[in-house]
Amino acid sequence: MAMLSNEMNLNQRRAGAAVLVIGLTLALLTTSAYGEKKKKKDLAAAKPKPNIMDILDLSKIVWPNPPAIARIRYLNYFCSQKPPETSDTKKSKWMDRLAGVAVGETISTEKRLFQLVTPYGLAVDSKNRLYVADSKVHAVFIFDTETKNLELIKNGVEARFGLITGLAMDDSDRLFVADSEMRRVLIFDPKHTVEGSISEGLASPAGLAVDNENRFLYVADPELDQVLVYDADPPHKLLRKIGTPGKAHTLTAPGDFSKPTNVAVDKDGTVFVSDTFNDRVEVFDADGKFIRTFGKPGDGPGYFARPKGIAVDGDGHIWVADGVQDRVQVFTPEGQLLIWMGGHGSYPGQFNALAGITIDKNNRVFTSEQYAGRVQMFRYVTDTEALAEKGRRQDEEQKKAGDHKPANSGSLKSAPASSGKEPTVKASKVREAATSLAGKSSAERD
Repeated sequence: MAMLSNEMNLNQRRAGAAVLVIGLTLALLTTSAYGEKKKKKDLAAAKPKPNIMDILDLSKIVWPNPPAIARIRYLNYFCSQKPPETSDTKKSKWMDRLAGVAVGETISTEKRLFQLVTPYGLAVDSKNRLYVADSKVHAVFIFDTETKNLELIKNGVEARFGLITGLAMDDSDRLFVADSEMRRVLIFDPKHTVEGSISEGLASPAGLAVDNENRFLYVADPELDQVLVYDADPPHKLLRKIGTPGKAHTLTAPGDFSKPTNVAVDKDGTVFVSDTFNDRVEVFDADGKFIRTFGKPGDGPGYFARPKGIAVDGDGHIWVADGVQDRVQVFTPEGQLLIWMGGHGSYPGQFNALAGITIDKNNRVFTSEQYAGRVQMFRYVTDTEALAEKGRRQDEEQKKAGDHKPANSGSLKSAPASSGKEPTVKASKVREAATSLAGKSSAERD
């Protein structure tokens, strides 16, 4: 009996040991599985979510949509100072952990980066640098459009600013800055040093434009309901005024304004003015004589709801930024709508409180948005480039059609002899390429 009892106790101890081993094994497996699960969860949480700009294929953002020939291409945007390069994250030291700094986090001693808040006026110099006036930051941002590196013309350093709005650049890289609060236009030399100031006759200067050929400086003053014309060179004499003042923004007659905000000049000296409260664009010659007006209040294509920024491209098309409809519309000088782009939103090619627009000599189009605090950059495809693309496509189609033709039956036809003269491209053919902006003209449709 004693031997049987001892054997039973031995078996119980073995069974208990086996249960204990199994329990420990299960515990270890459970802990390991939990640890792996937690590790994967931590890695997933640590992995940053992809930026929408990193996912989008920006080369596909064009107007009009394929298969039409693209006339506007999205390129890039600017919103802030380029952040400094940071080294790889390292494990935090015990002093950092004691201070409450998380693993991989660093204690920054850098000053806050400068960022656009309410950008408006735009200009581009001969070095392809983009100038942006920001009334909230009280500074002019200068972006290198290739590297995005930033310089600043700061309030209290290079100049004293109040509420800066309009910008203009002449062909010698002299920068004109409209300050509505200070009631003046400051002139900076190419080294960004103040060399002059204009205040005669101004109440609230806004949009600016320089006629480099005739050496005129145009200043839109929405408070006066006028556009003032100055000599662009010292002593910047006031030459004339366009519009009738003192009517409290009530005038609607052609040649008068209700809060004009921006001005543009084409290569012939023709002046285009955003008559903002009248929801139209007015056109004048270089002597200030009224020519025509186009646009009227509405929300459809070709209509305006507070037009603001205005610019002229190298082909003479008029680009108008609409502050309420958040879209850019492109017109012939006579006012025929060619194409439009935009709409409310934050994605590339959309706008939020659209304000300014300018076009440089490289056919790049820049737009500023008040609420988004950014400037978008596009590329305008010229009439000549569009015509060349049209010819290339036709050649490809003819080649494909030739490849599918049956073999020659034997009859031979001689090609016409060359005259030795290359055919010239008529202006009408170049203009024909422009119809891809908005399809056929009304005359063509009829």
